[in-house]
Amino acid sequence: MTTATTPIKVKKLGHFVYEVSDIERSTRFWTNLLGFHFSDRNEPGMVFLHNATDHHSIALVPSKHKQLAGADSGLRVHHLAMEVDTIETLFKARDYLREHGVAITYEGRRGPGGNIGIEFKDPDGYTFELYVDMDQIGTDGKARPADQWSRATTLEEALEKPLPAGW
Repeated sequence: MTTATTPIKVKKLGHFVYEVSDIERSTRFWTNLLGFHFSDRNEPGMVFLHNATDHHSIALVPSKHKQLAGADSGLRVHHLAMEVDTIETLFKARDYLREHGVAITYEGRRGPGGNIGIEFKDPDGYTFELYVDMDQIGTDGKARPADQWSRATTLEEALEKPLPAGW
């Protein structure tokens, strides 16, 4: 695989904007359950939420459609991943979401990137991931080889099967 030459150098994930069927329900989901903070609401009713110092990380767009994401509605967002600081935070997030009736749809380590994560759906059926310990690509541009991916299907298994420190 070759990499195209481009002047665009993404520094970090900036923000994610998506349509929701119930703006108030989704605002409560992001603020009450996931700890984001309200920033603004614009004239058409978009809600802007932040989790750090950027004005917004998530923007919610009120939709006229009440069909949940992915239900043969055409193209959809696959997921948005957000990094957390420690594996302990990830365990706490998993427990907290479950306590609030949010089903965990995946947990563990899939392979590429080496990150350990959990996935869940928001009230409209969009998938989000919280993760920790993403591999970093060094100056040599090489990623961890596939024989070191060490897949796991639970957070506990991912801890029991740590990845090699270097590659």
